[in-house]
Amino acid sequence: MKKNITIIITAFCILLIGAGCKKFLDINKDPNHTLSVSESLQLGPIEKTMAGNTVVGLCGVDAAYWTQQVSINQPTPTAETYEIFPADVDGTWSYSLYPATFQNLKIMIAQAEAAHHYQYAAIGKALYAFNLAVATDFWNDIPYSQANNLAFSKPKYDSQQSIYHAVQSLLDSALYYAQKPASAIAPSTDDFIYGGDMTLWTKFIYTLKARYYMRLTKAPGHTAAAQADSALAALQNGFGANSDNASIAYAGSANDQNPWYGGTLPGAGGVVVAKNLVDGLIANNDPRLPVIANLNSGGTYSGRPSGADPVPDYTVFSTIGVFFGGSNPVNSNDLSGAAAPLIVATYSEALFLKAEATFIKQGAAAAAPIYQAAIAANMAQLGISATDQNTYIASRPVLTAANAMQQIIGEKYIADFLSVEAYDDWRRTGFPVLQLAQNPFVNYIPRRWPYPSSELLANPQPQQSATTADHVWWDAQ
Repeated sequence: MKKNITIIITAFCILLIGAGCKKFLDINKDPNHTLSVSESLQLGPIEKTMAGNTVVGLCGVDAAYWTQQVSINQPTPTAETYEIFPADVDGTWSYSLYPATFQNLKIMIAQAEAAHHYQYAAIGKALYAFNLAVATDFWNDIPYSQANNLAFSKPKYDSQQSIYHAVQSLLDSALYYAQKPASAIAPSTDDFIYGGDMTLWTKFIYTLKARYYMRLTKAPGHTAAAQADSALAALQNGFGANSDNASIAYAGSANDQNPWYGGTLPGAGGVVVAKNLVDGLIANNDPRLPVIANLNSGGTYSGRPSGADPVPDYTVFSTIGVFFGGSNPVNSNDLSGAAAPLIVATYSEALFLKAEATFIKQGAAAAAPIYQAAIAANMAQLGISATDQNTYIASRPVLTAANAMQQIIGEKYIADFLSVEAYDDWRRTGFPVLQLAQNPFVNYIPRRWPYPSSELLANPQPQQSATTADHVWWDAQ
């Protein structure tokens, strides 16, 4: 799938660069070969590239390892035990993000704006903001204002603070275009997230705004109360039900599978659910366990200790549930994970954001019903019965001033299974409380990625001296 997408996107870039030739060369233009690609042919590959490389890819996998949601049955050191070098992140920067995502979105947005294809412009700006936030959250300062511009061979690194301003500006611009009358040419089946439904895109954009407002609750120069106010205002127009959830659809065919599926097949190295997560679900009698994890070869649920020495047969551990796109080596006839939608953002996340913001502004008692609704929304999304939802929620501790953040973020950690947001929340709040993996390569859980080797060689910048122990700007806890 990645190979096919690479070919398509490379073709886009080559075709569109050619459009810059001088007029006197037009005499040689072949009228049978266009020099531009319609937005309808650009959007789908961009969304699938994003899915495989920033929603999952190294971003999603490292986040899941470092928050001990998943583990890999391989000898250490591995990424799970915090071994990560500049060369490891090169592909994410040099292929997945800057050319394949940012450059192609830049082209699509400019083309859509010029043609007054407002809905494509809206989606393009929303996706640009989403991926820009992922990039800055892993690297801190990154190129933006001079990025993907041939006038700057060595683009400067913009501060993370300015990047977050840009993220919110992009989302505001996306809202502007989303609320325009429908264009004659508008997205439909080429949009693998919402099928061109701009009402749902608008709710998604507002939910992203709330997510990124709450990211800055401890950022220098910001206050938790002000960020909570902004988030609560955005959430009034955000997700209102599980039917609003943002996910990327897959057919389940060989070239169109949920990215977690291929990464959890028997030949992929033994990716399983981590002991930290499984033990917590078992201890709390959490009814989501059978959805999050598959039964192991012994017919029970067992998580792998993060960083432990490998075992001969990884199926003694529970693998990622097919609901989330995992394969099931114990039941090889179950191929449903290949066609599972890839979750990008959910109503339950919106409610957890609202619960946290309400706690900041009004206290634990006001936040409690929203927190409970967030748990219920996640359980409903996973198909848990109302009876089991109520039993579990009744078993949770009463929210207090002392425990509210730990309880809210702890439950959000489960609801955000396999989401990069779990890693961002851990850095921002310190919850859930994590212990080092066994056999750690370094004696800390990384707070960020190193800059890629290609940048170290081709675009030296002062920020590149940062180590994985250094905090990003907003990570002030």
